[in-house]
Amino acid sequence: MADGDSESARRLLWEKRNKLRAPDDPDNLRKVEKEVIIPKMMREKSKVNCHTEVDAFTECCKASSVAMVWKCRKENSEMKECLVNSFRQPHLYPECKAEYLAQRERFQLFGERKQKTQ
Repeated sequence: MADGDSESARRLLWEKRNKLRAPDDPDNLRKVEKEVIIPKMMREKSKVNCHTEVDAFTECCKASSVAMVWKCRKENSEMKECLVNSFRQPHLYPECKAEYLAQRERFQLFGERKQKTQ
């Protein structure tokens, strides 16, 4: 098979697969996208929103070593409360979904991957 033939065969296979699931349709998300990828983005944004509580808990744990279980209860509960409240904000899921769809579209069109944050 020549390179042109294999390329056209791959293209036909790709088109056949994507007819079943239109990639541009924002309501047509795979289960892993709905239940794993987008919630992961939501958790990351929640951590950014609650950075003071997360930092306070981290510093307490670093200072307390083994006794952190008892010494950092207050910081832990404040951090959990902030993260849960941030995660449950009604605007967060649609915001992360739109961001994910934009990333997915850039990848499908140009092969661009999400840049990893450090």
